[in-house]
Amino acid sequence: MATLTTSLLVMRWELLSAVMMFFASTMKIKFRRNSNHLLAFACGGVGLGMSCWFVTGLLGITLSMETLTHMVDVTKTSFVNVMSMTPATWPMP
Repeated sequence: MATLTTSLLVMRWELLSAVMMFFASTMKIKFRRNSNHLLAFACGGVGLGMSCWFVTGLLGITLSMETLTHMVDVTKTSFVNVMSMTPATWPMP
């Protein structure tokens, strides 16, 4: 019993996100069948957000302001590096 309780406590956020992904998918299907495309789009967004949360939880990635700032800095540096290597004029077809 203790092993089951411990595993549920450790996996609680992943289980919650998996259940939310299932409900978002089910609701998206129902909304699309009823031609309610705006709510179907919103449920799709919720499902996408939950899947990102699920993956970050499984990989052990913590989403803090420090991590987000670091990711933006790395992305900016990479973008500037790639853009500095592109030719001044693209070849015309």
